[in-house]
Amino acid sequence: MTALQRLLLLATLSLVTLWPAAARAHELSMAEMDVRQVSADQFVWHWTASGKLPAAQELSPRWPAGCQAQGNTVTCGPGGLAGSLSIDGVGQRYSAAMVKINWLDGQRRVYTLTANQTAVQLYGAADDRRGMGEIAKAYGTLGVEHILSGFDHLAFVICLLFLVGFNRQLLWTITAFTAAHSLTLALSALGWLVLRPPPVEATIALSIMLVASEALHQPLDKKPTWSRRWPAAVAFLFGLVHGLGFAGALKEIGLPENHLAVALLTFNLGVEAGQLLVVCAAFAVWKWLARLPAVGRARAPALYAMGAVAAYWSIGRVVALVA
Repeated sequence: MTALQRLLLLATLSLVTLWPAAARAHELSMAEMDVRQVSADQFVWHWTASGKLPAAQELSPRWPAGCQAQGNTVTCGPGGLAGSLSIDGVGQRYSAAMVKINWLDGQRRVYTLTANQTAVQLYGAADDRRGMGEIAKAYGTLGVEHILSGFDHLAFVICLLFLVGFNRQLLWTITAFTAAHSLTLALSALGWLVLRPPPVEATIALSIMLVASEALHQPLDKKPTWSRRWPAAVAFLFGLVHGLGFAGALKEIGLPENHLAVALLTFNLGVEAGQLLVVCAAFAVWKWLARLPAVGRARAPALYAMGAVAAYWSIGRVVALVA
């Protein structure tokens, strides 16, 4: 066994061993804080949703300068509740924290903090456009984070790259996948298409197994399979299911009532941006490795690794359906 083959074997075993654990850790958790104005200079706040752990034990808000907190009451100076708001602990136990602010005049604002956006700028009750900008930035960031940490979705995209290759057909295949999961993401997030998460997650794992198997199968004299002749159709069909997976994560995060369309659009754009980054990175790696004569030997171990991980996920998720 050559040094390259030993390295590939070690990488394959590492993926099979570590990837499922990483996939289990990929669960977005959202804490929600409700802030309500009760007088010109006073606000009361409390955690309204905190997932599996009490948010008060893990998260600590830092109010804007000029505001003093005493218990669950915040008193602000002449500038009101305006300035930088941050929450210590976001990005550790909780992926994000949503802050809902209810003003005396009936207006309501929603801000989202993540590990990459640890602070938001509050502008009081007058400037709604800037609040919309904060929501767009936050949900776009969450979309990128979700796809880059979503090992099952990334595995499917990478298997598609192995199946199709870097050619003109790849453009149609990725476009079909994007169109499909954008459609079901929107329908599910708006409540028009509702499915239980366990069957969706099991189908996503099975889709990786199928595409990995098709990418491994290289017919010589036999007629190409349907997946090889029409990869865009396969990507579209399974993209519908992956979109429901994205929607499940978005439901855990939550959508702001006053800027629902903006949050949904920017989250989806964030997912697409992350997906494009993965495709571009894979192309750069492929161009760099193409100069090595033995690079073709890496194809089968990589596909077997992803197929083995997908099989592990499939068994666990199917068992969860009947457990």
